Amino acid sequence: MEENRYFQDALARFTHEAANGGAIRHLTDIGYTVEQIMGRLDFPAPYEQVRQAVWKRLEDTGVVLREEPGAGKPKEKAAYVREYDKYGKSTFRRVAQKEDGPTVACWTEQTYDQADSGSTERFLALLDAKLDENGEEFSYISCDFGRIAALEPERYEKMLCALGGERAYVAGLPWEKRRSYHRLNSRMRKVLKRLILAGLYQGEVFFMKTGDRIRIMGEIS
Repeated sequence: MEENRYFQDALARFTHEAANGGAIRHLTDIGYTVEQIMGRLDFPAPYEQVRQAVWKRLEDTGVVLREEPGAGKPKEKAAYVREYDKYGKSTFRRVAQKEDGPTVACWTEQTYDQADSGSTERFLALLDAKLDENGEEFSYISCDFGRIAALEPERYEKMLCALGGERAYVAGLPWEKRRSYHRLNSRMRKVLKRLILAGLYQGEVFFMKTGDRIRIMGEIS
């Protein structure tokens, strides 16, 4: 029974990879939400399976980090190699490639208090300037969506309501019940801005090239 279940699991993974793996990775890379990806697959797939595949792709490409940015731990980038057996049948093999990201020995720390509403626009302008200086690849925000969804569902729903058109992206990801870090790309810039303007974000923004670590604080009503 155990061997049969293992075989069935392996077969399901292989079938999923052959049918949809490449499409999911490509659509994730160009910024599609899970719902959008579901609607563009040539072969039907369970929603949860697609969510997990999207999350894995985000981790593999360094868009999502488990550890704090600048910790000096190498990130893993995945490549998929097509191979052929003696009968000419093709398969895909995942090859892990280690990439050393920039380390930050000492952060320059700043704090922004959301209670100081008069400085919000100046603060958002500062974030834009830092993002331009560092580039998306070296800019991250901390995300507690999974923990908040599990422990404070009303607060989580309030955050989603503030996101407008970006709600589908955040709600579609299988956030873990712990802090993670998302690259500050154009989509997450919109997410962060909307949450700050609504007074609903508490966390940190990291700019790795310049070594800036900005803590965003304030009461959430």
